[in-house]
Amino acid sequence: MSHQTGIQASEDVQETFAKARNGKYRLLKLDIEDEQLTVSVREKPVSSWDKDFDSFILPLLEDKQPCYILYRLDSKNAQGYEWLFLSWSPDYSHVRQKMLYAATRATVKKEFGGGHIKEELFGTAKEDLSLSGYNKYLVCRSAPAPLTASEEELRQIKIKETQTEVGVDTKHQTLQGIAFPIVSDAFQALEQLKNQTLNYVQLKIDIKNETIVLANTAYTEVKDLPARVPKDAARYHFFLYKHSHEGDYLDSIVFIYSMPGYNCSIRERMLYSSCKNPLIDVIEKQLMMEIAKKIEIDNGDELTSDFLYEEVHPKQHAHKHAFLRPKGPAGKRGIRRLIRGPAEAETAND
Repeated sequence: MSHQTGIQASEDVQETFAKARNGKYRLLKLDIEDEQLTVSVREKPVSSWDKDFDSFILPLLEDKQPCYILYRLDSKNAQGYEWLFLSWSPDYSHVRQKMLYAATRATVKKEFGGGHIKEELFGTAKEDLSLSGYNKYLVCRSAPAPLTASEEELRQIKIKETQTEVGVDTKHQTLQGIAFPIVSDAFQALEQLKNQTLNYVQLKIDIKNETIVLANTAYTEVKDLPARVPKDAARYHFFLYKHSHEGDYLDSIVFIYSMPGYNCSIRERMLYSSCKNPLIDVIEKQLMMEIAKKIEIDNGDELTSDFLYEEVHPKQHAHKHAFLRPKGPAGKRGIRRLIRGPAEAETAND
């Protein structure tokens, strides 16, 4: 790629780049001064890359001045250490400065060596280039693209093909074939719920180990449900709803997915959302548990007795009458017109 602004790395800068690639530095801050690329800050590693991240990077981000930051990770590829290339362009910086740094970005990457750069991040606010912002970027980047209807159908078929049958020998093992497997004690609790020896099971995702684990099995009545819903974390709830309907006494299992909105991280929201349907599919198909109603809430206060009843037994729409042809206007229908046949017409003319 050509040098779009004519700004190149001097011999001193190239020498610094070489030392950095060999592992001497954790961080380099690059500025453009008098139409020359300069290295204004050099930092050596203190701890691991993630522990150094915020303390090294955030103090260097000025409110009105763009810059580049090269930050070394602890991982390596075939060419050596892997680096992050951060482009800082705050909203309140001068337009000319923004354009200059944007046009020179490709040059800097080429001069340093694109093969060493693992990820490239762009930020206009400090949180964009924080460790949290970097982790959010990784989650978003790894998220699957939206599927078409046919692709989603194929995905469901593959999930069902990979799921194993649950029998006496397998029910105490971790289940495979879903986004995250269900650990054995959680699966046993669901069996007990099906057999009505438990009336409430709460599951959560162990994000670190990427499994679905048991969170709560306390005896629960309808009035207790709101207190079972965390205000700062997502959960899956299975509740044995005992009630009467039209004179019949019913035991209905209700699945409740609680997600308290933006009190959860982006990663947590994505994981719970993506694991929900495969989890239900395994429980319904392999455990043969009949779920009467699936509910999604963001606040436990919604779980009142009336709310549950109306969800499980929604009111039927009023019966619609068949379309009736509108009647004509009342009174006379007008003068009838007589149409004569050919023979009658000839007689009248005579």
